Amino acid sequence: MEVYFEEDILTNILSRLPVRSLLRFKCVAKFWKTLVDDPYFRMKHLNHTKNDKNFQKFLFYQLSPMKDVFSIHSCSLSSAQVEDVRKLYFPSNVEPRCCQVYCCCDGLAIIRVDECNDESHILLLWNPSTGESIVLPTPEFSVEGYCCLGMSFDSNSDDYKILKIPQYGNEGRNVYGEILALKSGSWRKIDEHPGVIFNMLYVMHSLACIHGAFHCVGFSRNYFVVSLNISDEEYGEIPLTDGICLRDSTDIGISELEGMLCSNSNAYLHGNHPFKLWVMKDYGLKESWIALFSIANPYISMPMPKYRFADGTVLFWYINF
Repeated sequence: MEVYFEEDILTNILSRLPVRSLLRFKCVAKFWKTLVDDPYFRMKHLNHTKNDKNFQKFLFYQLSPMKDVFSIHSCSLSSAQVEDVRKLYFPSNVEPRCCQVYCCCDGLAIIRVDECNDESHILLLWNPSTGESIVLPTPEFSVEGYCCLGMSFDSNSDDYKILKIPQYGNEGRNVYGEILALKSGSWRKIDEHPGVIFNMLYVMHSLACIHGAFHCVGFSRNYFVVSLNISDEEYGEIPLTDGICLRDSTDIGISELEGMLCSNSNAYLHGNHPFKLWVMKDYGLKESWIALFSIANPYISMPMPKYRFADGTVLFWYINF
């Protein structure tokens, strides 16, 4: 006996399933394939997975040049334990010698791939869950050296935008920030923030993208958070907390935790380098910076918070010498 479901019921059921299952179910019937490929269904599935912590994944890679080993993995973030670690396979159209993950957004990752056959590299927009990928256009200004990327969805234009900014601003006018709207298919230069001398990027892995804006740390007479609105591409400024040690020997980073702007400092004082972390409870309000925790002397370099679990545990990326 055949069982039929109303389309909205079937959509609701399928939207709660993992991507791997959906890929298999596309082979069940032409109708199912059409349903899964429909943009409305994809958005419904995305919204569900973003709100379900059981679907949260962390992307990381392992690099050992001396052993000629490179691999990329994902693991579940459903608890404070590392679970369900899976090795991921690159798209068949690239042979990576090594790779750098620049940023992730809505299950998509921007990665720089250094290919085995030559010294060139490409930027790839990759969906690790489906294995689908596209090669992004080559920016006018290279991603070599210190630069930072961020990606976010612009609801006004119904398109994803990718921002690339260099370490240096008004002191390095031979290098500009660039933005790519995926539907346009080409990068374009953007105006610099008029007051920024340089951007502190080397402790950041990606631009923090929250409240409809990209964020990084800029410097003129002092350090502050630079924001760039995703839709109108207008700059803004957000003050840092007074608790950050603003010395020449202090590394400052900006990231996102639980939908809040997050700042951290790693100072180098008298042989110690205390690490401090703050979150901004009310976006844009200086008085709402709240100290989350500090570590007196962690013996780690360039720590960057990536995720906060339900029990308050924070997952960090860092370099351990």
